Amino acid sequence: MTERDASFEDGREAPINLGAFDPEDLQILSSLTQDAVFPITEMSWRPGGRRFALLINRFRWEDAGRERRGPERVRSLLVVDNVLRVASQGIDRDDADTILSLLSVTFVPGEEGTGHVLLTLAGDGAIRLDVEALEVTLKDVTRPYRAPSKKTPSHPE
Repeated sequence: MTERDASFEDGREAPINLGAFDPEDLQILSSLTQDAVFPITEMSWRPGGRRFALLINRFRWEDAGRERRGPERVRSLLVVDNVLRVASQGIDRDDADTILSLLSVTFVPGEEGTGHVLLTLAGDGAIRLDVEALEVTLKDVTRPYRAPSKKTPSHPE
């Protein structure tokens, strides 16, 4: 039998295409992107367009067929719009070989709809996006593939 990548049709699940416009919606996107990994080179901020984007390798937490097919990942775009400023800590942006792991995405409200989207990374790194208004989207852009580690991420206490 030939091994092949999993497909959306195998699980009869559709690719994710979701938006978050309030902190409660953002919690859903955060849970779906937990343990996503991405090279630092797949991070992009376009100040003129006020858009920050990550091309991530997202673990498919929503996959109901995980026990049957094994753990899967999918490439996804995580996009934050209305970004006024980007700051980071604990990240060497000059090292193109750096692989980052996303732990959570949260919103810290400010005045009149403004605030900060905080991307918390493994290893004490973080990215803070100052936003005029909360608008975050998550969209799967490839078919699922078997997780190279063949393991489900875990967080020992």
